[in-house]
Amino acid sequence: MNTTWIRSAGLAIAIALAGTFSLLAIQADLVITGGTIRTMDPAQPVVDSIAIIGNEIVASGSAAAIGELVNGRTKVIRLEPGQIAVPGLIESHGHFLGLGESLMMLDLAGAQKWSDIVEQVRVAAESAAPGDWIVGRGWHQSKWSELPEGSTDGYPDNRGLDQAAPNNPVLLTHASGHMSIANGYAMRMASLDKDSQAPSGGEYLRRGDGELSGVLRETAQGPVQRVFGNDRTKMSAEESAGLMERAVQLAGEECWKNGITSFHDAGSSVSTARQLRSLALQNRLPVRLYVMLRDSPEMIQQRISMVKSIGLGDEFFTCRALKRSIDGALGPHGAWLLAPYADSTGSSGLNTDSVEVVRRTAEVAAKNGLQMCVHAIGDRANREVLDMYQAMIDQKLLKGDHRWRIEHAQHLHPEDIARFGEMGVVAAMQGVHCTSDAIFVLQRLGALRAEQGAYVWRSLLDSGAVICNGTDVPVERIDPIVSIAACVTRKLADGATFFPEQCMTREEALRSYTIDAAWAAFEESRKGSLVPGKLADVTILSRDIIKCSDDELPGTKVVQTIIGGKVVFSDESGR
Repeated sequence: MNTTWIRSAGLAIAIALAGTFSLLAIQADLVITGGTIRTMDPAQPVVDSIAIIGNEIVASGSAAAIGELVNGRTKVIRLEPGQIAVPGLIESHGHFLGLGESLMMLDLAGAQKWSDIVEQVRVAAESAAPGDWIVGRGWHQSKWSELPEGSTDGYPDNRGLDQAAPNNPVLLTHASGHMSIANGYAMRMASLDKDSQAPSGGEYLRRGDGELSGVLRETAQGPVQRVFGNDRTKMSAEESAGLMERAVQLAGEECWKNGITSFHDAGSSVSTARQLRSLALQNRLPVRLYVMLRDSPEMIQQRISMVKSIGLGDEFFTCRALKRSIDGALGPHGAWLLAPYADSTGSSGLNTDSVEVVRRTAEVAAKNGLQMCVHAIGDRANREVLDMYQAMIDQKLLKGDHRWRIEHAQHLHPEDIARFGEMGVVAAMQGVHCTSDAIFVLQRLGALRAEQGAYVWRSLLDSGAVICNGTDVPVERIDPIVSIAACVTRKLADGATFFPEQCMTREEALRSYTIDAAWAAFEESRKGSLVPGKLADVTILSRDIIKCSDDELPGTKVVQTIIGGKVVFSDESGR
């Protein structure tokens, strides 16, 4: 006999599905029925229907049994043939405000060549007032059809931007976020010239004559970014708040359209976290946020009591993690490697936040009972973080079920793969990075290193590691289906596959966006599966991503997104 659990008024009541619902006089606010509901609960993986009261699931089981909870005021969602409902999808590594802000600037991701971007800037300059900033994000030189004239090490030169926008500062951020290009106007505002020396962990690319090309790698972006930020601080408090709230709104709407109900925000300052916390208290956050603080360890220690929160604002705001970045990204040669790049033999990448700063931040995390999350892409970076975590375990500074994370974990030395499972370190990876980056991974690492350690999902899972998934938005589009498809096929745009022996199964990929993602944020008791007593966060998809063919998988659409029992997005075209 199947049994479901109802949670009502704080009580959990076990009842048989044979027909005792009516005795309890409980009526559902929302019922989802009529198709396949994948619960991610091993005890009952698939059910016909679920019932929701308020913001929680109260029952699950057969359509007939759940039908006993329906009355005239119950909203009923009947799944169309082929559609499925799954737990609300969780973006496990993205930049929430960065997503919103990216929708308020030039989108450079679709450019086929550098001249396309220069033209976008020229058009923007025509309507900009002199001195106004022109900003954009998403360019990636490895994805252009041709390299621009006058390129330096394959990267563009800013002289085209000078011609396109002579009266405006221009700052265009690389798709990875780990590199930018600024025009001469912006460089002068930041007092950068031929004699400028890059800060530790960064690099100014130079032309053959020694002049700066405008390309700023890793921490070298700082001077221009600070000037841009300083200009933003000249806004009134009302203007600044309005801009942030607009970014929150746009980011939330983009999450809804893509079935995302919870979002792990991978690095906000203490000040930003306090603003997001305030919005949560006003019930104005559109999705559930799990915020990682990214600030100096001293600032965090001083202000942690002001922002540390678990389940604030009807469980829309949690802040219980810290974030640092120990290296850069592979695309702009910033990932920190154990051996030099195959296509740049004079470089092994960049150590951005020093090991000492990362260690001090980790000590603050351990002292305050917080999760530590470190961006590490290269094999040297990952080893440094694993060694640091292990030393803290050995010193008994890190105890028990810590669930500390490495964000990205993209390129590992084979000897370090098993350490994730052995140490209980979460691999917070992004499936889409594999298929997006594959076109240059072989160039950067060479075939052997790529095969042994690049996006080794299968090896990590087989070693007992937990992988949570995401997109690193706005580095990539927030679309979870693209990441899931990448995980299970590793298929590139041209049909080639990138070391397919490292594929996940369909169930593993869905777990990485649901129950494993919830576990990676200590939220598995409230999220990640469709069982009574958990939050009523549900994503309805146009086809069954467990059973459909590989070719059909990328075309799967989000039909509806439900957060706390409320439909926040509905797309009739997905029916």
